[in-house]
Amino acid sequence: MSYDLVIKNGSVIDGSGAPAFHADLGIVDGKIAMIGRISEKSAETIDAEGHVVAPGFVDAHTHMDAQVFWDPIGSCSCYHGITSAVMGNCGFTLAPCAKENAELAIRNLERAEDISPLAMEAGIDWTWETYPEYLNAVAAHPKGINYAGYIGHSALRTYVMGERAFTEQATEDELAAMCRNVQEAVRAGAIGFSTSRIHQLFTNEPVASSVAEWSEVRAIVNAMSDTGAGIFELAGEQTYRDPDLKDDYFGRQLQLAVESGVPCTWGLISAKTEPQDWRAYLELLDDVAAAGGRMFAQVHTRALNSLVSFESHTPFDSWDHWREIRTLPLDEQMVKLRDPTIKAKLVDIATDPGGKSFPNHWGAMVSQPPNWEKVRIMDTVDGEHRRMSEVAKERGVAPAELMIDLALEHDLKLFFRTSAANEDDGDVLAMMRHPHTVVTFSDSGAHVGQIMDASMQTHLLSHWVRDKEAFTLEEAVRMVSFEPATRWGLHDRGLLRMGLAADVVVFDPETVGANMPTVEHDLPAGEMRLKQTARGIKTTVVNGQVLLRDNEHTGALPGQILRGPLARSVK
Repeated sequence: MSYDLVIKNGSVIDGSGAPAFHADLGIVDGKIAMIGRISEKSAETIDAEGHVVAPGFVDAHTHMDAQVFWDPIGSCSCYHGITSAVMGNCGFTLAPCAKENAELAIRNLERAEDISPLAMEAGIDWTWETYPEYLNAVAAHPKGINYAGYIGHSALRTYVMGERAFTEQATEDELAAMCRNVQEAVRAGAIGFSTSRIHQLFTNEPVASSVAEWSEVRAIVNAMSDTGAGIFELAGEQTYRDPDLKDDYFGRQLQLAVESGVPCTWGLISAKTEPQDWRAYLELLDDVAAAGGRMFAQVHTRALNSLVSFESHTPFDSWDHWREIRTLPLDEQMVKLRDPTIKAKLVDIATDPGGKSFPNHWGAMVSQPPNWEKVRIMDTVDGEHRRMSEVAKERGVAPAELMIDLALEHDLKLFFRTSAANEDDGDVLAMMRHPHTVVTFSDSGAHVGQIMDASMQTHLLSHWVRDKEAFTLEEAVRMVSFEPATRWGLHDRGLLRMGLAADVVVFDPETVGANMPTVEHDLPAGEMRLKQTARGIKTTVVNGQVLLRDNEHTGALPGQILRGPLARSVK
């Protein structure tokens, strides 16, 4: 037998959780054709000596819906072993929506997910109206990794209701139309239906889905259930530490999961403002399982960090004195920041704004003056990183002055990070270990100027496996391959088995990890984003073709659209 690609001499971790074993992997026509000792000829051979050969990783919480049209390889997810991504989370999609109404869909996305409207306008050739047409457009577009997608509630509402979606409840006829659209989308291959009950526009008014009453959500999910397929993904409600609100919210979730029979999922984090709240959500997962429903949480591998720098954004960009400086080219900013008089003015107002409020308008994550106790100096990619408050005290300066001084010492390229959630590693570990959670919550494609969590899978391997020894390699690989693939119904992915799709990642367990993020202006219209590559990944294979070699693109674009079971059964 002749093979298209053979991966030889590797330590195979097949995704099932079973112990690693030494074997070769033979690939033909995009499928795994042999796992064992291979001596036959191959068009291409990869020597994986000293490396792990694992299934490609699956990231089931992304917002790549727009980026897929201008980024052929799916960065930064692809750099971290991701071969399949689920987009359309939190109710935010680009379909259904006619081209002439694109502004409505973009309005939902630009703050809630911090995706540049200029990049979307310049980078998208809007050729669809319905969600099935959107899937066909993604299918036809050259891409490096595989994509599945939800139909999103916000786009659905604005498609059916127009501007009224942002302020009013749906009529009976409009709700019926939304239900039909979701059923049509799921039959055409949508992975499910997603919504948000919490996100806001730049006006601080709710996005379209957040206006809807729960009865609307319930009707749509039950209509999806009638098709016999689909997953319900939810960005949940704020219960404001009110036990009655929480009980009501949890009761509605449990009822919907049981009555619909639909798998339900949402993201889970810990927060210092409510330090034990996450445990109640884990109890909800147990309660739903006991009642016969299906519900699982998406969890992260580390703190959720907002990154700021003078190269990208600072919390003071819109403040008096600062805004005039921040509009200048970086080399001119450095000259101004070194001027003692100018620096004193910047430090003074940053330290005491005199009761003034200077809201930022570049995204949803960082819009308040920094709490310097929580801001850390990110001078390395790994590590605890020192608190700004501590270093400022040591130097005898105000934290804002320290921020300027440190930035200048690094030619304005230094990052400062603030953890918004998951600050306690013990909480993170407990959430990852729960039987009803899945490690997948990167938000890739969103918040690209503020957060960089596409590396959460490589962080699992470097921090939790290699450094902390909290998981074995076999456990960790299963957590980011087989488990998300199974939960989202991607049954030909996430395992190395003969006959399954040949999505493979080859990595060095001794060196795998994330590199330091960089600031790039490579989005359409020259818009900015954070970029983070990885180290220790030798080869990424998608559908039998080498996409990345030492994290450099080979030119291949083997990605596919991964349609839900109803569309697959039609074929």
